[in-house]
Amino acid sequence: MPNSTSPTQLQDADPAAWPVAPGWQPLVDSFFASTRGQALLAFLRQRLEAGAAIFPPQPLRALELTAPGQVRVVILGQDPYHGRGQAEGLAFSVQPGVRIPPSLRNIFKELQRDLGQPPPPFPNPGGSLVKWAENGVLLLNTTLTVEEGQAASHAGKGWEVLTDAIIRHVAEGERPVVFMLWGSHAQAKRALIPQDRGHLVLVANHPSPLSAERPPLPFIGCGHFSQARAFRQQHGY
Repeated sequence: MPNSTSPTQLQDADPAAWPVAPGWQPLVDSFFASTRGQALLAFLRQRLEAGAAIFPPQPLRALELTAPGQVRVVILGQDPYHGRGQAEGLAFSVQPGVRIPPSLRNIFKELQRDLGQPPPPFPNPGGSLVKWAENGVLLLNTTLTVEEGQAASHAGKGWEVLTDAIIRHVAEGERPVVFMLWGSHAQAKRALIPQDRGHLVLVANHPSPLSAERPPLPFIGCGHFSQARAFRQQHGY
């Protein structure tokens, strides 16, 4: 088992220890009661018993900080950061004081270019996007756990069934929402978003340095943040 004194990694594969906002609870309970959800939990327990370090300590934190009725913007990531002490359960976000990863650095760069908003002070909050989550930005990875040093190690183990259901739940709601789909992985989820609900779907390359400035849809210069602000003002948020 991982070191029980460490707050940076998963301690137990028990959904009861992963709080979520009440509005998400029926969806989460239904998933973990399903065959796929039970298989995922069995996999997590097996990996923990084998001594794997799994991040983050709270896989459902995005659902804890952003209730369904509060969602105004959805930003989709792929899987959590796999370095120790980085992941805090929110897509693209790292714990305060952790060196800001390149993709997040580009997100802050575009935010400053687009809205004139300077990067947050370091070390606190640094690269932590908790305030975004508390203000209606659902920062959702499509896979919610990962093993140390092994990117995408928990992809295809069942999390996608839950996160697809979360995306559908938001997309089928009555309130128009902004979906920011950065990179091919996030854009593959576009099929889950109905076209007749008035949502604003913004598409660009991933903010990774490998693709952020490449055509045809460079992330740097995409203007997504100003478009999202205008949309939110239009709908009275």
